[in-house]
Amino acid sequence: MSSHSSTSASRDSGEGAHAGDEALREEIARGLSASPPSLPPKLFYDDAGALLFEEITRLPEYYPTRTEIRILETHLPQMARRIGPGVRVVEFGSGSGEKTERLLRVLDEPAAYIPVDIAEKQLRRVASSLDREFPELRIAPLAADYTRPFRLPPTDDPPESGTPPRRSLLFFPGSTIGNFEPDAAREFLRGAGESLGPGAILLIGIDLVKPREVLEPAYDDARGVTAAFNRNALVHLNRLLGTDFRPEAFRHRAPWNDDASRIEMHLVATEAQVVTLPGPPDETGHAGARPRLRLALEEGDHIVTEHSYKYTLEAFRELTASAGWITRETWTDPSEWFAVRFLEWNGSRH
Repeated sequence: MSSHSSTSASRDSGEGAHAGDEALREEIARGLSASPPSLPPKLFYDDAGALLFEEITRLPEYYPTRTEIRILETHLPQMARRIGPGVRVVEFGSGSGEKTERLLRVLDEPAAYIPVDIAEKQLRRVASSLDREFPELRIAPLAADYTRPFRLPPTDDPPESGTPPRRSLLFFPGSTIGNFEPDAAREFLRGAGESLGPGAILLIGIDLVKPREVLEPAYDDARGVTAAFNRNALVHLNRLLGTDFRPEAFRHRAPWNDDASRIEMHLVATEAQVVTLPGPPDETGHAGARPRLRLALEEGDHIVTEHSYKYTLEAFRELTASAGWITRETWTDPSEWFAVRFLEWNGSRH
């Protein structure tokens, strides 16, 4: 649980958030047909889910946000020197913008900021706030699901002949990379480097392995905010595709899997039930007469809604190296619960 999950960094069609309901319907059908059934974490992030996540980040049990912010507050001047002047900043899953504002304040004349987020209302609100805070900065928000192909908006004037392309920084805080399965994380990081081009750099947050006694409460808080956040994914899916999940008939569960080095967020059925995913709409716009999928659940059956992987520093170095990135510097908190890492793209290393 962090920001938005992703499985691809391809950008070539200009599609926005949830563009192509049929692709989403097929993705949901594949996930619910698996054993155990699963849903993509991007369903967490409608506007209500974005607000719930902001509340989660302020909970006493949820260490990642405050720990990463402390690292940034301590080391941002050094990070800015590493990044250098005039970069175009791209951020996937820009969220509340709290960390972004800190970064933009210390960068040397950044050329542009492109926030990409699936929660459009929050995206527009944050972009507007940053526009007032940084009136000289070109800000180009993009409401998009970055697990789908899309094109980044142009932010530069046409370059003069012989002028090298502007360097791009991908800012990817919040340990969002942990929401990818490891192979998908590798493909995402490789795709990001190829998309951002020569000279691309990456500033990324990594949640590190730590005791179960710290991890499990962070994903199953005493107030039940994370439980509401998890069930809201079903509310979102019902609205998007017309499924008939009853969120109140599921309970939240988030155990630590030590062997796989991940937190596993589940929704556990509290009673037997059958859930229907409607087929695609007909030409009149009504839901198809035949359901795309019927999912029968017994009491105690669970749906996986998120895996949140935790890394050692060495394991993450190996992952990023295999995706074509060179680790240049790492900053951690005193307890080494979290890390922020600076990397440079070297596309020749595939």
